[in-house]
Amino acid sequence: MKRVATWAFYAVGALAIGYLALYAYAMFTGRDLQPGDPIHIFRRPDAPSYSELDRQPSVSFRAVAPSRQRGHSRPIRRA
Repeated sequence: MKRVATWAFYAVGALAIGYLALYAYAMFTGRDLQPGDPIHIFRRPDAPSYSELDRQPSVSFRAVAPSRQRGHSRPIRRA
């Protein structure tokens, strides 16, 4: 059991060193980000356009929940 724990410790240490090596590689070879630089987001050409949803009229909250008008927290029951 002691051997398994020792090898597990070695494996975790090796993973940590590998992660740090990849991080250092990315930091030294990556390009610098400057404030104001555009962020390039690449999309598939056949991806759907979600901007068409903005053209539809939005639903008013008053039309959805008329009981919440005028500050009422629950519907008024009338006898």
